[in-house]
Parts: sequence; structure tokens; C-alpha cells
Amino acid sequence: MSESDELAQLRATVESLAAKVRALEDQVEITQLVAQYGPAVDSGSGEAAAALWTADGVFDAIPHLRMEGRDGIVGMVHGPGHQSVIHNGCGHVLTAPHIVVDGDHATGRSHALHLRWDADAGRFWVFQVSANTWRWVRTSEGWRIAERINANLDGTDGPRAMLAPPANSIALEQS
Repeated sequence: MSESDELAQLRATVESLAAKVRALEDQVEITQLVAQYGPAVDSGSGEAAAALWTADGVFDAIPHLRMEGRDGIVGMVHGPGHQSVIHNGCGHVLTAPHIVVDGDHATGRSHALHLRWDADAGRFWVFQVSANTWRWVRTSEGWRIAERINANLDGTDGPRAMLAPPANSIALEQS
């Protein structure tokens, strides 16, 4: 192999590794973004929760509340309903999302559990288990949530369908 062939092969290897590192960095950054949600809302930190979204981001908690923009999320966290829940003891636990990155956009799906404290029984109980679909975008601030749709897994088809793998991933798994 000539020196120029070796150099070309080395360049190709470095480019391939750089692309893989960027993909891993994207996955980690998005996962960390999702992981910040529960602690932010459970501590009552509305601004921190809202900062996870784009300025015009949407959080649709079907069928209860649709929040648009960061102000909508801050309002929910600081509102009397959420404040009552956190002052009685609760935990918002999100599972690690399945993430598909496509350039500066990503989509995903995950579960969320809402736990509540039962002082009389001295234990937590699962109040809600929901399906979540996500859209993230790369911004000048890093990855941010553009949209989160959260729906109770109540036995109906819609929320269950939110968790189904994308059709193209099923085809890849079968080939």
C-alpha cells in the first residue's frame, strides 16, 4: 500500500470515528436533557424545567394540559395544582428514551412514571404510567425539546401506539 493510500485510509478512519463520536455525544446530551426533567419539576424549578424546551416548544399532557412555550411550562410548575402535588410528595421518573437522530433533529419514545407519597401508608404508589413521544432539535444552546406528548397508558390504542417502533426500524430488524 502506498503512503498516499495509507493516508487516505487514515483520513477515512478518522472521519468515521468523528461521526460515531458525534452520534454518541448527541445520544448522551439528549438522554441527559430528558433526565433533567423529573428533578426540575419535583424541586419546583419552573425555569430550569422550561429551559429544557425550545422557546416555542410544546408539552402536551393529554388530556389535561397543553403548554406552549417556556412560559407555559413555568406556569404549570409554579401553578397551584403542581405545587400541591410536590408539597404532598411525588416523583416524576422518566425512562431512558429510544432516540433516533437525523442531523439536527431527533425523535424518540419513552415511558414516564408519576409516583405519589401516601403518608398514611408510609409508601409511594404509582399514580400514572404514560407513553411519551419526543421531538428534539439542536440549537445554539445545545439539544432542546421541541415537543413532548405525554398520554396515560390507559388501555386505549392511542397511547400504546405512541410506544410502537417506527415502521422503518421494524423492517431493518427483520432483514
